[in-house]
Amino acid sequence: MSGPIAPGAVGTALTWAELREVKCAELEEAADGWGRVSNRADAARHRIDTQLINELRKTQESEAARAAVRRLRRLAMNFQYVYTECGLLRTTLNSLAHEMKAQQRALQRALDDAAALKFRVHPDGSVTYPAGGQGLIDGKPLAGGTAAGVPNPGLVSPSGLVAPNPNAGRAQDIADRVAQAVRTAADADWRYARILRELKAEAGLNVPTATWTDAANDAAAVREAASGYLKHGIPLDASPAERKQWWEGLTDEQREEYLAVYPDRIGNLDGIPALVRDAANRDNLQLLMGKLAGQDDDDSATKLAALREIDRQLQAVPKPGDPPMYLLGIGDQGNGRAIVSFGNPDTSRNVAAYVPGLNTSLDEEFAKDDLKRARDLAVASNRQGAPAAAITWLGYDAPQSPDGLGTLAVASGGRAEEGGRLFNGFMGGLEATNENKDPHMTAIGHSYGSRTVGAATQYEGGIPGVDDIVFVGSPGVGVESADELGVGRDHVFVGAAANDIVTKLPSKGEFAAGAVGFLAGGPVAAYTFGDLVDRDDDDVWFGKDPASEAFGARRFEVGDGPPLVGASGLSLDAHSDYFDPEVDMTSAENMALIVAGNNHKIKTEEPR
Repeated sequence: MSGPIAPGAVGTALTWAELREVKCAELEEAADGWGRVSNRADAARHRIDTQLINELRKTQESEAARAAVRRLRRLAMNFQYVYTECGLLRTTLNSLAHEMKAQQRALQRALDDAAALKFRVHPDGSVTYPAGGQGLIDGKPLAGGTAAGVPNPGLVSPSGLVAPNPNAGRAQDIADRVAQAVRTAADADWRYARILRELKAEAGLNVPTATWTDAANDAAAVREAASGYLKHGIPLDASPAERKQWWEGLTDEQREEYLAVYPDRIGNLDGIPALVRDAANRDNLQLLMGKLAGQDDDDSATKLAALREIDRQLQAVPKPGDPPMYLLGIGDQGNGRAIVSFGNPDTSRNVAAYVPGLNTSLDEEFAKDDLKRARDLAVASNRQGAPAAAITWLGYDAPQSPDGLGTLAVASGGRAEEGGRLFNGFMGGLEATNENKDPHMTAIGHSYGSRTVGAATQYEGGIPGVDDIVFVGSPGVGVESADELGVGRDHVFVGAAANDIVTKLPSKGEFAAGAVGFLAGGPVAAYTFGDLVDRDDDDVWFGKDPASEAFGARRFEVGDGPPLVGASGLSLDAHSDYFDPEVDMTSAENMALIVAGNNHKIKTEEPR
């Protein structure tokens, strides 16, 4: 053949001579061409998003301007689709070339062995071998013959007979290797031809949800096919610092391919720079929305609503004073994943990561309320001086409970332990990629999230890079003293509202003793039995009360919050108000001071 295989044109009719003559370089050249188209589309999309739309919104307020923005948004989405599909085409062709070259090498080794032994390889792959060995009776050389190859010799049962001519076994091995190389190459050709047939766009200028659903399927198919070409190169088991070095060592073309085919992997890989993660996750966000839109169940609908809200915020023009938004992680596994930063965590001197707790999942409420907490914190922290970034980290499955407290009352620390491991790795990634000589990092845990942060501290060296730890609304953090958290008790801060019932949950021992007392003698006995277990009244569900004197942290002032039972009925708002500057300015400002490295300015209150 004078050129590359036209994928799908040869199928099982491929011969070894055709395989040897495949011009893989031409496949790679075609891949490079699609890569250039993909890059141009990405550059055009970026210019629309960062220049045209922003400038139009800043300078124009008319209905015509708003209509122009909508049209530009549609155009940007078209370019994003072109970027995604052309990137998939590039990797498909490169992966096909990669597999073909591997089979060419295997074929050439077999042909070289045949030439060294002076065997003849026929066009059909059979191998003729000369006479050899000695007959048992006359001592003369045994006749030669021809061996036909078997593509999968391991699937053929042995006959138990051994040919006396030693050349017969060698010829059979060579014939089998030739057949296996040809068969593997033909299978690859068939697989990639099927993928390439699917990589096509519908007619028209719109990119509707159904098209992104199709693109998600395309990406999944290319990932599966290209696993030997790209996936196994991603250092999933390496440290964040090692991953950073790996990424820096790649060529521009290699980075582009990983981003096109594995945006989900690269976007969620700790140790990859924030700008790269953001770009990967924005692309993966569209694929995820397409995937979930093609599914018909309540869980997918809930997550899709959250992703659409996150996408809306990403596309919105920041208000004056609002830091830019970076998508550092996204996924639909478990209860859903989303890691969003307000401010660039790689360039900011002060970086805080907030871990939410009980009942948090990837839903619309999270996308609005929990992200707002990080945004408000970033805005307030930036007022204190050096640039700050604040992150909402939903990188684990928090316990879920319809009644808001039921699960927490019986929860173990299992999910916190797993979440703590993941959070520890995430913070290690921030430490590795931050460009400041000595950044100031703060870990914040709310509710069950404080138990998760507590678990993250228990690894050797504590939480990487973290200087200060903040707990709010905490039912305990899994340790008995602030000294056990790896930053020194003077750098552990606690906010506990007077009316936040979660900060006053009885310890497990009190709960059990109280239950026994209740059965034995009613409410009075229950109180008495529980008090005997916790005489100092400073234990909560997950250990020592972080707001207690015995724990040893610095308690900062927060509002009391609404009472549990008020005129409007039962309220748990006291557990949720810590971050809201409109409801609890004192708490919000105190946390901002800590994040900004000005903890000497916080307003404190006496421990319990």
